[in-house]
Amino acid sequence: MQKTASLKWNFLMNTILTVSSFIFPLITFQYASRVILPTGIGKVQLATSFVAYFTMISQLGIPIYGIRACAKVRDDPAELSCVARELLMISGLMTVLAYAVLGICIACIPRVHDERALYMLMSSSILLTALGMEWLSKGIEAYTFITVRSLVFKVIALAALFLLVRDEGDYLFYGLVCVIASSGSFIWNFLAVQKHLRVKPKRKYDLSRHKKPILIFFAMTCATTIYTNLDNVMLGFMTNDASVGIYSAAVNIRNILVAVVTSLGAVLLPRASYYIEHQKDAAFYEISAKACHFVVLLAVPLWVYFTLYARLGILFLSGEAYLQATTSIRLLMPTLLMIGLTNIMGIQMLVPLGREKTVLYSVLAGAVTDLILNTALIPVYREVGAAIGTLAAEIVVFVFQYRILSDRLSAVFRKTAYWKILIALAVASLASFRLASLSYPYLLLLVLTAVVFMAAYGAVLWILKEPLALEIIDSARQFVRQRIKH
Repeated sequence: MQKTASLKWNFLMNTILTVSSFIFPLITFQYASRVILPTGIGKVQLATSFVAYFTMISQLGIPIYGIRACAKVRDDPAELSCVARELLMISGLMTVLAYAVLGICIACIPRVHDERALYMLMSSSILLTALGMEWLSKGIEAYTFITVRSLVFKVIALAALFLLVRDEGDYLFYGLVCVIASSGSFIWNFLAVQKHLRVKPKRKYDLSRHKKPILIFFAMTCATTIYTNLDNVMLGFMTNDASVGIYSAAVNIRNILVAVVTSLGAVLLPRASYYIEHQKDAAFYEISAKACHFVVLLAVPLWVYFTLYARLGILFLSGEAYLQATTSIRLLMPTLLMIGLTNIMGIQMLVPLGREKTVLYSVLAGAVTDLILNTALIPVYREVGAAIGTLAAEIVVFVFQYRILSDRLSAVFRKTAYWKILIALAVASLASFRLASLSYPYLLLLVLTAVVFMAAYGAVLWILKEPLALEIIDSARQFVRQRIKH
């Protein structure tokens, strides 16, 4: 039987991973944005977004479906090996197709052909993602291993950044650093999961049994990938690289915060799938409700803080050349709450319940909304138009999914003491607001205002005895005590 870590341990590992994902872009983007400037950043971000569509083709919905499929059979080594091999075969065939289509695009699209070296470099992530089989590691909840190997390759990427990215023309090297950080660890992952593949399956391979669920997940992934990367691609082809670079400064901050907000949800899918498979409905809904509550408590203060101090965030992370992104950041901040909740409702609840089609329809609605608004707004408002389209798309996805799960989640949201959160936010805003006017360096101001804001927010919730806040504080105390004893 596969030994499985507790949810608290998995959450701790994922928190460490999230913190590293927070610190790494802070360092790399802050450095690279000042060296290769908005145009260089824009070139790399456009190539990354464009190649993401081909990674999507090669994976065919397996990253999400594979987690669920492996989680269900994790206690049966022979069946786990069979499922993993079947999915790897499918991924291999689709990877060949993805590279064939990408090759045609590089040859035929002038904008892509002119930067073919960059696009070929970024496309290495397609092969690495296919070989990495991260869905298998997540399916068996190997979060400690995932965290360790990710940290190792982030350190390697960081060293490569300072060694190779030295002037404005080094955007190719920056692209290499991005590939190492995001996909380099998949080589290690591929070697590590071989022990699960060596177990001899007890039956013949049957790729067709995965066809229907994979196609549903693929359609869902298509819609998500399209509108996730649509902003950069449309900005790049409808405006210029500099606009993509400026918008990337706003999106980078948003993505860092999204990683923090979704840190708990990331470890729930395999456990949720396991609960559903073994008919433990009460446990399934309990962890889902608690995750939604957690997202509200965490996303709302981050939304408010970075709306108040968007300019400070841009000046610290990217510099004065990117100040034009301030409005975009403020428009994108509400998506922290939307994405956090739809991550729980869609991926952690509807998917384990077998409601993939519902998730697909919601994401398609968001993609269509984003496409229409981007087409209308980007030519006039550039990066601000792209931000408006993204905000509207995330609201549409949230409303769609919430209506499906309202009978299960309405009680959760009714029980949440919003007045306590509002009081905590008001006190935190007042406590930190005057500090922003001090004549300190941007980093010091950002750290000072963030510490005061979050400390005041947490303290007020504790004083008002907000249940989940008290539980989190109590868990943190117990963890510290255990570490001291050991």
